[in-house]
Amino acid sequence: MAIFSKCLSKKDVRKRLSVPSKSLKYFPLSGEHHAVDFKVKDENGRVWTFRCYTRKKKHLKPVLTKGWREFVCTQKLEIGDKVEFCRDGEEGTGAGYRIKVKKVVRVFGAAFGHVTIGLPD
Repeated sequence: MAIFSKCLSKKDVRKRLSVPSKSLKYFPLSGEHHAVDFKVKDENGRVWTFRCYTRKKKHLKPVLTKGWREFVCTQKLEIGDKVEFCRDGEEGTGAGYRIKVKKVVRVFGAAFGHVTIGLPD
């Protein structure tokens, strides 16, 4: 089940991933904690640890911080690439989530579409 899909912005690539607020219910945050680490498996089977962080006040606006930049650099993600977060029902990995990456395809500098990287499902 897809939790969210997003085209990466400059801030997503350089600092942290802004997560749509409506997707917050799918992350393991409790009412008293504003940050939680969780595991995500990529399409090559590597397990990553990300931190989902929200502000302590009314406007929660979740972001992924810890581990996100390492993922971006390793995957060579750029502005315009897409990521999709899904629930993972696979046992034994310790990861409750999966991430799929689609690289932007550019023709003469213009975004033409996206192509999936990594191993096929």
